[in-house]
Amino acid sequence: MKVNPSTMQLKEIKLPDAASKVRRLDIDNAGNIWFVNSALGRLGRYSPDTSAIKEWPSPSGEQSHPYAIAVVDGIVWYNESGKRPDALVRFDPTTEMFQSWAIPSGEIYAGIIRHMRATQSGDLLIHQSSTNKIIRVKITQD
Repeated sequence: MKVNPSTMQLKEIKLPDAASKVRRLDIDNAGNIWFVNSALGRLGRYSPDTSAIKEWPSPSGEQSHPYAIAVVDGIVWYNESGKRPDALVRFDPTTEMFQSWAIPSGEIYAGIIRHMRATQSGDLLIHQSSTNKIIRVKITQD
């Protein structure tokens, strides 16, 4: 939704596919809104300046169920909750390249990651609710 601050009128932003289900979103430094489309296994970006919407298929496909998301220094991070163990996915918007890693959850079948946050130092925090752990992902520049 968009809100006109003068009139307080709302405008709904519709995604191209009616089957879409957005779970979480984050905003990058340029004002783009990044979202995970859990129902269709996609990562998406909405540009408020142009009203353009673009989506990319998640590496593990339609059943990957992306859930949590965070943008850290222009890189998009999210998890695939349909994978066992959950996968941590890194997406570089400049190259449109994905990388992914398994997120350890010990003997628990599913890590159940619902939220991610950037730290002040530029790392990533993941809350894994089924193991009652917070994982710090140390992000280094290549």
